[in-house]
Amino acid sequence: MERIYMDYAATAPMLPEALAAYVSAAGDAPGNPSSLHAFGRGARSRVTEARDALSGAIGCRPDELTFTGGGTESDNAALFGAARAQRAKDPRRIGIVTTAVEHHAVLHAAGRLADEGFALTVLPVDRLGRVSLHDAEAAIDDTTAVVSVMYGNNETGTLQPIGDIGELARRHGAVMHVDAVQALGYAPIDVGTLPVDLLSLSAHKIGGPQGVGALYVRTGTPWQPLLYGGSQERRRRAGTENVAGIAAFGVAASLAARTVDARRAHAEAVRDALLTGLRERLGPEAVTLNGDPDPSGRLPHILNIGIEGVSNETLLMNLDLQGIAVSGGSACTSGSLQPSHVLTAMGLSPQFCKNSVRFSFGMGNTISQADKAAEIVATIVARLRKR
Repeated sequence: MERIYMDYAATAPMLPEALAAYVSAAGDAPGNPSSLHAFGRGARSRVTEARDALSGAIGCRPDELTFTGGGTESDNAALFGAARAQRAKDPRRIGIVTTAVEHHAVLHAAGRLADEGFALTVLPVDRLGRVSLHDAEAAIDDTTAVVSVMYGNNETGTLQPIGDIGELARRHGAVMHVDAVQALGYAPIDVGTLPVDLLSLSAHKIGGPQGVGALYVRTGTPWQPLLYGGSQERRRRAGTENVAGIAAFGVAASLAARTVDARRAHAEAVRDALLTGLRERLGPEAVTLNGDPDPSGRLPHILNIGIEGVSNETLLMNLDLQGIAVSGGSACTSGSLQPSHVLTAMGLSPQFCKNSVRFSFGMGNTISQADKAAEIVATIVARLRKR
């Protein structure tokens, strides 16, 4: 049985080039990047090379990048670090502004800051999952410490107007944070032109290893470290660096930056083939697209749909038995019985949320896989409806 992996938004298979870099670094002579001897210098050289590659991919200076343990740590470090630093500078700056469709790494961190006395504003979204600039303008003022809005949603792919919101934040002296974990490799990222102060990234979404991330911190941004205990990463993130993981991240980021147009086009083609195939087999009225239908308003590699009358839990189980891996939403909450907070925020009913599934694609997928997946989904749905 052919196994078809369509859950790239959860984690992407490691690229051969990234895996080779990981094995090479892990198998090399031992070396702590903080050590001054030759072994340490060799390890530090790998970290420096990766930092240069990643900074080139997003348009920042190498010294503005801090390597972390993943996207969640990067999000947490951004919010806690900027909020506390802003309040320390000016006690009036206690506002945290974010959106209802953020990853829980942002929402839960923002909730914890509210427990510390910060004033949290969670902006609603429309039916497409997009925040209103009018709402953002009303929420951001001279008491706002941090604004956190993701680039593209991890469940629906909907893009947010981060440029316009970033300008609002800058006008009021607030720090602008963007979770770009899903956008890297599929959307243009140039922090040299974007009004963004902090940007979170993760290696395993672009074919790097799990457990490695990065946080861009624009020079001059008020920010405090989340971890203490060492002088690593220019005193911004204590702890011995994951040299092998970072080396692989650098390779994956470099490849993603060079191939972003090809990756976008390929993911869009696979996505369109699957959606067309499902609508042809099930009927256009039976398949509802969740998110922005306009390619310019969404990430190309994510397809979130609701299939009338079929629970996602049952569909996912049956697809898995047929060798097809997809998701009910964010991988971080897929084990929860609660409806997706993203789809709920978009105004969808709890029942419809439980009928929705997320397909996500990468360079390892093909049009023939999309056609086969559509056929298998249709067969499963027909069988379940007969029950």
